[in-house]
Amino acid sequence: MAKLERELNYDFDELLHRIEQGIMNGSSTASLEDASDFMDSDARCSVRVFERYSAMGGNRVSLNITLFQNGNGPVKLSAITSGGSQAMLFKINTFGESAFLDRLREILD
Repeated sequence: MAKLERELNYDFDELLHRIEQGIMNGSSTASLEDASDFMDSDARCSVRVFERYSAMGGNRVSLNITLFQNGNGPVKLSAITSGGSQAMLFKINTFGESAFLDRLREILD
């Protein structure tokens, strides 16, 4: 499992669109598995779950992204990958997870 957390000064909707397009266009095997959006007064939260095939690991990995914003404050991002290990008792070969998170870093930078 790999994790990335940041506070970003972007328009919420533009950032969400940029992430969705960047992930989907970054891999021919990427898919948006599900999405959820919430609003309460001035607070917003969006959750996206992506998957893609990892050739290095020979399996599928997931990337879960949560965006949260309260009012006009910064957008808080939490991104967590999983599913890249091949072992039963401990994690080995997590290259696919790290590569998926690196794609998000490229989109944000």
